[in-house]
Amino acid sequence: MDWMRPIDAYCERSDPSFWAEPVNALTNAAFLVAAAVMWPRVAGMPMARALCVVLGLIGIGSFLFHSLANAVAGLADVLPILGFILLYLYVAHRRFWGLGRWSALTLSAAFLPYAAVLAPLFGMLPGLGSSAGYAPVALLIGIHALLLRGRAPATAAGLGLGAGVLSVSIVFRSLDEPLCAAIPLGTHFLWHVLNAIMLAWVIEVYRRHETACAQS
Repeated sequence: MDWMRPIDAYCERSDPSFWAEPVNALTNAAFLVAAAVMWPRVAGMPMARALCVVLGLIGIGSFLFHSLANAVAGLADVLPILGFILLYLYVAHRRFWGLGRWSALTLSAAFLPYAAVLAPLFGMLPGLGSSAGYAPVALLIGIHALLLRGRAPATAAGLGLGAGVLSVSIVFRSLDEPLCAAIPLGTHFLWHVLNAIMLAWVIEVYRRHETACAQS
């Protein structure tokens, strides 16, 4: 595999140059803003602070991918996203469900085979394309929301909202190429903005859950 081969995967990109996706690149600032907003809100919560750091790394990695546009930058894009998913799952299993450390680690790691099985199935849906890899995440958040309704209804409602925002975000990601002729700028930048909001929100859901537990 040629790791430095240019990748043209988004409507906005018209050539292999560094600044060929200015809007896609610059809207990654939304992740940095989201991380900065949440950082003071989660003071004294080490795991939430770690999530904020990874949230910032998502913005940096995605900026590199939408500017350098090669396979190496692609890894910088996807690895922080995967890291956020796994870390948040661990937090959810520990704090929302009260599981022990090893049980939480095992269930979090189970996301990898879960996504490996479901992503190709979602890929069969017309129009979803490369966004199929993110659909299992929205589904899993929704499952947690449904199952938590009796145990922690406010947390469940918050996760449900997060799953909804992520679903809309996936739609915009999927529409980037199909609508390219009509919208030359593409719609991928909305994926960035909505995802930044959604990831900050699920950190906020965790903060509110911990606050409620401390007050009960």
